[in-house]
Amino acid sequence: MSTQKPVGVVLVSHSAQVAEAVAELARGLAGGGTAVPVAAAGGTEGGGLGTSADLIAAAAASVDRGAGVAVLADLGSAVLTVKALLAEGDELPEAARLVDAPFVEGAVAAVVTSAAGADLDAVEAAAKEAYTYRKV
Repeated sequence: MSTQKPVGVVLVSHSAQVAEAVAELARGLAGGGTAVPVAAAGGTEGGGLGTSADLIAAAAASVDRGAGVAVLADLGSAVLTVKALLAEGDELPEAARLVDAPFVEGAVAAVVTSAAGADLDAVEAAAKEAYTYRKV
């Protein structure tokens, strides 16, 4: 077991239920433990569909262990919200990074790779590589 601090993962979706379900799937496929801090940031504060900068910032802070935070987003405005937070510079942890990856497959790859003790660059690379997973 690695003693290195784990890379945190934030899953940003327009739906709280989707974000939570993908987080649960990724945790389960990574062994079901709590070694990797994963947070879902889905929907709005009122429980509706959409994205919330405040929920994303809180989720990122909750998973930051000092090794970086990989942020995956589902659709356009979620991506734009994360980009705006990164541009502001003080809302997300310093080593937070928006990862260009498919939402479900990328989340699983990111969490499994973080669980193996990899650094932020390797977690990002694994999530991005999920774009190459062929299904037929």
